[in-house]
Amino acid sequence: MLMARHAVPRVVIIGAGIVGCSVADELTERGWTDVTVVEQGPLFTTGGSSSHAPGLVFRTNASRTLTEFGDYTVRKFRDLSLDGKPCFRPVGGLELATTQERWDDLRRKSGLAASWGIRSELLSADDCTELWPTVDGEQIFGGLYTPDDGLATALRAGEAQARRASGRGAVFLAHHTVLDIERRNGRVSAVVTDHGAVPADIVVSAAGFWGPTIGRMVDVDIPLLPMAHQYAKTTQLPELVGLNDEHTEARRPILRHQDADLYFREHVDRLGIGSYAHRPMPVDLDDLAADPSSAMPSMLTFTDADFDPSWQESLRLLPGLADTKLDEGFNGVMSFTSDGMPLIGESRDVPGFWMAEAVWVTHSAGVAKALAEWLVDGRPSTDLHECDLHRFEPVQRDPQYVRQRATDAFVEVYDVVHPLQPAEHPRPLRTSPFYPRQQELGAFFLEAGGWERPHWYESNAASVDELTLPERGDWASRYWSPIAAAEAEATRNRVALYDMTPLKRLEIRGPGALEFLQRMTTGQMNRKPGAVGYTLLLDEAGGIRSDVTVARLGDDVFQAGVNGALDLDWLQQHLPADGSVAIRDITTGTCCVGVWGPSARALVQPLTTEDFSHEGFGFFKARHANIAGVPVTAMRVSYVGELGWEIYADADVGLRLWDSLWEAGEHLGVTAAGRSAFNSLRLEKGYRAWGTDMTAEHHPYEAGVGFAVRMTKGDFVGRSALDNLAAQPTGRKLVPLVFDHPEHVVMGKEPVYHEGVPVGYVTSAAYGYTLRASIAYAWIDSNWTDPGTQVHVEYFGQAYPASVATEPLFDPEMTRIRR
Repeated sequence: MLMARHAVPRVVIIGAGIVGCSVADELTERGWTDVTVVEQGPLFTTGGSSSHAPGLVFRTNASRTLTEFGDYTVRKFRDLSLDGKPCFRPVGGLELATTQERWDDLRRKSGLAASWGIRSELLSADDCTELWPTVDGEQIFGGLYTPDDGLATALRAGEAQARRASGRGAVFLAHHTVLDIERRNGRVSAVVTDHGAVPADIVVSAAGFWGPTIGRMVDVDIPLLPMAHQYAKTTQLPELVGLNDEHTEARRPILRHQDADLYFREHVDRLGIGSYAHRPMPVDLDDLAADPSSAMPSMLTFTDADFDPSWQESLRLLPGLADTKLDEGFNGVMSFTSDGMPLIGESRDVPGFWMAEAVWVTHSAGVAKALAEWLVDGRPSTDLHECDLHRFEPVQRDPQYVRQRATDAFVEVYDVVHPLQPAEHPRPLRTSPFYPRQQELGAFFLEAGGWERPHWYESNAASVDELTLPERGDWASRYWSPIAAAEAEATRNRVALYDMTPLKRLEIRGPGALEFLQRMTTGQMNRKPGAVGYTLLLDEAGGIRSDVTVARLGDDVFQAGVNGALDLDWLQQHLPADGSVAIRDITTGTCCVGVWGPSARALVQPLTTEDFSHEGFGFFKARHANIAGVPVTAMRVSYVGELGWEIYADADVGLRLWDSLWEAGEHLGVTAAGRSAFNSLRLEKGYRAWGTDMTAEHHPYEAGVGFAVRMTKGDFVGRSALDNLAAQPTGRKLVPLVFDHPEHVVMGKEPVYHEGVPVGYVTSAAYGYTLRASIAYAWIDSNWTDPGTQVHVEYFGQAYPASVATEPLFDPEMTRIRR
């Protein structure tokens, strides 16, 4: 990945804000001391977002990765000081609930905190007013207190890290505007500034909202949107007089009133108020660049009218503010992405060009650590799949798409967002050829990867009357319908059609394809054409980068079903330089329908002259065929634990394929089924979902997918690491849980306790319609993973008893798939 011309690569970091300074510190700490940081502004009040950041550091997040970033930032900044002044004040954080929905959500967030190892406490309204006497206790239900959160002084933290980096050899250059990035043989070679060129083997763009401008210099799109966010300070608040001084600045916890999109922090004897309640304000970078005289380009003129509703809401919550008025304010520029996550990684088009963009102060040190580990060690210790800049599909990198979704991300910063809640627009964006029929059948669509994906069909509603289902709570009932139970029942007892088109498909071909796949996967690829295998992609440390299904369709032709754009990127990174292997994403030109259920063969066989019997078309086999006159590739695989096939066809004949299967299956009671039933069925079988149940932080043996590893086949990426891991006891395992009460349905990420002590967290969960039990998978301390072990899952503050079970929960003999 890195060049060999220099024992220690020459690194140029663009931007001396909190991220750039953190990266310089982390790199030099690891021995990479040839680091130059160039900054267009002064050091260290650079004029970027760090210069005006209010410094809130909240760690609890639905994303475990962001929580880890925030936790590392707290731990690092807590030990930093500059000229005797601290860089972080552990004043704690307090989130208030003024609605029942928010109070319920704070109980859920308390569970998230426990899952990720963050201290938290739910407080009564009276407890909240003890911490913040200014708050009108009559308006609140209570609050969530996180005592170890606090306030980072971004400028001090940045300079403190810069000084440490400088002491190890790093150079910081102020007033150096980047004009260009030179390349040699396609790779970065220098950063050109208005003071000359700085040689570079690696360039890290940590330019904040200026990132897209830097990216254009190397023809790389950095998909973020600069947005203005309002912040104001009051005049002196009498009750704060004498409480703080210039050294202390703040004692009370950071206060968040998320029902009104507001937060508050002390500034000695004044109060700072931040608002996300105003209209979205995208910022044009060309307009900022057109005013070179501005010393603080990230601080735009305060628009009073936009802030007035927030001021009125602040007065309602904090009546003591009536003795003050707004003294000053600004519209501060920040970076937003289409999914609210950072952008971390190396460009594939321009080797050596890395970025750490759309990173807030909260996560700055954690992101810098991960990037430094990636550069120096070749692998970050934290799973980054949610932050990897290559996570997006091409359509998701369109500027209009980024603008719309990033604007929505701003609006939703403080919203209560359900884990299944889809984006509202732009939709529909990507649809399968079956979409017209899905609409006719009343499909309820959610969205993933830009695809419209049916979760259930209203056409199946009548079948619900025949079923008895337990009541489930409000949260678990959102984006769910009892119709899913009817679709699961149809799959288990008759036959159902599932739209599998959004599954990303790659064609891998060429004289070196077999050798390439042997090296990249854990499975045995050297099998006859027609063989299909479930296998893993590992990194060098044995972490699971993905699980994939690979079919050998010819001597030099393979089709891989992968989990997304990151898998394509990973495989492309490792392509042999001799051109003997070509990878093509065939997803958009093809479609796939899953035909599963005990009557699947009775449906398909009359439509083809090929032998689809068990003897003629065995499990994990693939073949080309014609079904109702449509050329297809059929693979006998099943993610729901039933007889059937994934049937692939070109997109232009996809609708004909669906209609033919539907018509032929009517006398068999064929049903269109959605992702909600699909998820329940796959959990009954114990089938993992990469990115949810396992990531690069886990190895195959602890994740329960060691069966996909063929250590006897020869060398492959990650093999040497597995030699050691296989013999070592693991400290955790992914295991199934069955709840004592069927109505106890959870959603994922809830903490698991054994005898009152947290021992793990839930990954996937669903009601098992076949088992008539609520089930979940969870990562649990291996001391408590024996079948029968009693645990409880905390769900919105309630203890749901469950026990560790033996997997698979359904059809352990695999008789239903192999008939």
